[in-house]
Amino acid sequence: MTVTLVVMGVSGVGKSAVAAEIVATTGWIFAEGDDMHPEANRRKMAAGTPLDDTDRWPWLRTIAAWIGEQESAGRSAVVTCSALRHAYREVLRDGHPSVRFVHLVAPDSLIADRIGNRTGHYMPASLLQSQLAALEPLRADEPGGEIEATGTPAEIAERAVARLGAPG
Repeated sequence: MTVTLVVMGVSGVGKSAVAAEIVATTGWIFAEGDDMHPEANRRKMAAGTPLDDTDRWPWLRTIAAWIGEQESAGRSAVVTCSALRHAYREVLRDGHPSVRFVHLVAPDSLIADRIGNRTGHYMPASLLQSQLAALEPLRADEPGGEIEATGTPAEIAERAVARLGAPG
């Protein structure tokens, strides 16, 4: 059985670092969801303007198509995606039984500190509050769970794989 772990949460929670550790542990294929954003979305975020649903739907469909490609090939995979709202996660899950959400959670102050200390990312710290406001926790009918995003990325990844990543 294939598994697709969607490492989700607000900007700065550690999605990319944790996903990289999961991939190092499992050997599964990986995609950075941010890399699938069209250039217009990147420019909008870099300018400090939150994305709206019109911006997000095509991006989410691109990620969902990638998930479908991995499932069709029988490959387990890891992809990062904020997946802030239930409706967004429904797009990612639609027709994709392999999907499990790894919802990384951490104190707002820790996330803000991480954003403040990173370089080379187009998402400014000013958008954190809009992401926190938009975030909808996983529902009981959504496969996955919350993983505390404190500690090293390797420790967080180990918790995620132990809880959500084992095929079967």
